[in-house]
Amino acid sequence: MADSKTPLEADRFYHIYNHAVGNELLFYRNENYLLFLRLIQKYLVNYFDFYAYCLMPNHFHLVVQVKNPNENNFYDYKGNKPEELYYFLSRKLSHLFNSYAQSINKQQNRKGSLFYNRYKRQQINNESYFKKLIHYVHYNPVSARLCNDISDWMFSSYNAYLTSSKSLIKRDYVIDLFGDLNNFIHCHKTIPEI
Repeated sequence: MADSKTPLEADRFYHIYNHAVGNELLFYRNENYLLFLRLIQKYLVNYFDFYAYCLMPNHFHLVVQVKNPNENNFYDYKGNKPEELYYFLSRKLSHLFNSYAQSINKQQNRKGSLFYNRYKRQQINNESYFKKLIHYVHYNPVSARLCNDISDWMFSSYNAYLTSSKSLIKRDYVIDLFGDLNNFIHCHKTIPEI
């Protein structure tokens, strides 16, 4: 079950998501989506590996794995206990969300919270669910009737799997999980089972 209290632990996979307060939007223009992705690069890529993402007008989904601070250069992490890592990563996520909210508040001449409560996260404990979740995240814009084809939505990681261009996602890992690129594409043509 997803909540805002599940600890973030090294080497574990998570579905992280949140949405805008009330009926408001998180993303008003294409530039807003691009800003959010740049802020992910700035605040999160040193600490998380990314496997899928989808940014929607009023919410977002991230499928990530927490990197192990002992095997990666967490240059500003000084802790050595699991709870210290959790608070450290929560601060990094908070920096992302606060920076983005300040930008949108200024752009839209608004005040107050942009995001609904704290971000939600669900630990991913098995490979079958992991595959289904990636499919679900990529299919979100079709389900919401924002596009007819999954590849038409510019603000998800789906198209990054179809190219060899540099991306923040761990392309090879996911393609191997689906067997190969053709099976990845084939699986994404159906409605998700989640």
